[in-house]
Formats: sequence, structure tokens, C-alpha cells
Amino acid sequence: MASMKSALIFEILGECKTTKARVGRMTLPHGPVDTPVFMPVGTQGTLKGMLPEQLKALGLQIMLSNTYHLGRRPGIEVLRKAGGLHKFMNWDQNLLTDSGGFQMVSLLKLAEITEEGVKFQSLNEHKDEVMLTPEHSIEIQNAIGADIIMQLDDVVKTTVPDKARIEESVHRTTRWLDRCLHAHENPTIQNIFPIVQGTLYEDLRRISVADHIKRDVNGFAIGGLSGGESKDDFWKIVHLCTNLLPKNKPIYLMGVGFAIDLVVCSALGVDMFDCVFPTRTARFGCALLTTGQINLKKSNYARDLNPIDKDCPCNTCKNYTRAYLHGIVNDLPVACHLVTEHNLTFQLRLMQSMREHILKGTFVEFVQNFMLGMHPDKNYPSWVKDSMAAVNITLL
Repeated sequence: MASMKSALIFEILGECKTTKARVGRMTLPHGPVDTPVFMPVGTQGTLKGMLPEQLKALGLQIMLSNTYHLGRRPGIEVLRKAGGLHKFMNWDQNLLTDSGGFQMVSLLKLAEITEEGVKFQSLNEHKDEVMLTPEHSIEIQNAIGADIIMQLDDVVKTTVPDKARIEESVHRTTRWLDRCLHAHENPTIQNIFPIVQGTLYEDLRRISVADHIKRDVNGFAIGGLSGGESKDDFWKIVHLCTNLLPKNKPIYLMGVGFAIDLVVCSALGVDMFDCVFPTRTARFGCALLTTGQINLKKSNYARDLNPIDKDCPCNTCKNYTRAYLHGIVNDLPVACHLVTEHNLTFQLRLMQSMREHILKGTFVEFVQNFMLGMHPDKNYPSWVKDSMAAVNITLL
């Protein structure tokens, strides 16, 4: 583990002169992370279908795991005895853990939210209950030992119309942030990121940011999006938050992973992204391309002897055809591995391309060509045109 004065050092290496996109490097206890970065999700200490050594060979610098699920199994005691999740899962690169707060949305029917914390009914036939408080969330994350850990936040879906409930969640999230910071036992080797809340209300987002930036932290997250809101609302909140948050610290947009969203939000000034999408869609037999995605289960691939992508350097594209994958994708676990490796390579190459173009001063052209590749008829979604116009990009 690197010896550092700070658990996170963030350097900005280059900025786009037209948009808010920038290239940075986060130095964390388990090594550097180049930004903008996409972080795949390994919920229970494993990225389904891939071994840690394979992920490292792909150049992956950081991945996610889930506090709620790891706290349930294997639990704090086993994680502590193992020396933390890095050793437990044989991963010597960086880890980020979410706080368990998102389960308030995904397991809402099983959760009761109070000022103390979130009480969950067990997923195992409702036989017992779990109380996740800010203090317990940090206790689990300290045992996990992730390089970046998230505060427990009060998450409200963006489709909830009750502004009073959303305002309550904004102020409670800040109160819980202070409890998380107070409970944190490893500030020299683990970074707590606050989470900006407020759903689609700009005034509440401003309050949340103003409260959070008063705290001594090394980075910030934008939460409460990708929950079913319209893209028109989505990009405006991202744009607002990146305008308000400090420019000298990394900004993490939670739960975003579609290629078009990664490009748009990098232009809007986001540094970090995560999503289950590329790995989950791989398990359904869908492979990612710059033009969208293809479903390898479809019969038209049964005789297609091309790779998923002839320009992709991944092991899958170098050695296997669409026809081969079509034949195994419904039945055999190895297909999950092969398509997952391609999809992760796709995401990593996309982020690398953006970093290179920002540094070369050709990011605007990259965005224009990317959007044209996705929409060759130039029938661009209005939200894409509007969001890019907001950062001075006119699509071709």
C-alpha cells in the first residue's frame, strides 16, 4: 500500500477548452486512477464472470463493491480476519464501496427509513431485520477497507413528486454525512465522499452542495439520478452540480454507464462513473458497440463469422466469432465471461479515447463523431443536442 500524506491526491492533467471535460489522475492507496473513469460493479466482491487477475490484465484500476450485501455475507468479522476485501478477493487495485443507501430504493418495499437509519427486512423470507445506520455503514466499509467509501444517504427516487420528502432527505443526508465522518476510523487510508441529493429540484441541489462543500473531504458524488427521470431533467442536474462543486476535487456521478451518457456527462465535467449495465447486459448475451449493442441470441448471428468488433483488441474479439457466441450464449457460463470481457474492454477503451482526445485538444470532434456514429441519420435526441449546446458543442 502506498504511503501518502493524503488518502487521495487529485491532479488535473488537461482540460478541454470548449467543454467542462478534463483529464485527471487520482492517486489512491492502491495506485493511480486515470479520469474520466468508468468503474464496473462487483457487488459481492466478485465481478461476475471475471477473475481479478483478468481484470488487472485489462488495465482496470478501480471497481465497486456493495456495503449492504458484503455486510450480510461474509460479514464484518470475516472481512476483518481476512485483512479486508482486497486480500479476501485477491484484488490489489483500488476499490470503491457504496454505502448501502441505494438499497432504500431497490428494496424499498422491505425498508423503513427513520432519522436513526434504514431498517431492512431480511431478503431471506423476512425472518429477521437489519438496521443500517450511518455508523454501521462506515463500520462495514472500514472492515472492507475500500479506498473510497460513500456516506450513507437518504435516497429518494427522482420520480417521487413529494418535494417536502425530498427536502427532508437533503438535510438528513447532510446530518448523516456528519455522523459518517465522526464514525470513520481510517481517514488516512480511506476517503469518504459525500453524496449530493435533491432529485430534480435545482434549489435543493444547491442547498445540498453548499452544505457538503463545507466538510473536509477529498471528493464528491452526485446521487439520486438514473432513477427513471427524463434525460432532459437528468443532464440539467448534472450540469448544475458540476458547476457548483469544487473544481479541484473529483466528481463522481453514481449509477451511470450507457456509452452516450458517459460521453455527455464527461463533457459536462464528471470524472467518475459506475453502473452494472455493461456486465449485466453481457450476461443476457448483449455485446456493446459504438453504434449501440447487439443481442447475440438473435438467429441472424448463427452464421456470422465476424468478431463482435473487428477493431476491438480483447481476447474475445481476437479469438471468437459472433456465430460461436450465439451457439453458447443461452446455455454455457463461459459465454458470460467472453461477452463480459468484451463489454468491459469497450467501456475502458471509450474512457481512454476521451482522455486522449481531451489532452490532444480534439474532444469536440470526438463527441461530434461519436454522436454521428450512434445516429448516422443525424436524428439526434433533443436532450443530447441541448446538453452539448450547453457546453458549446454543435453536433454535425
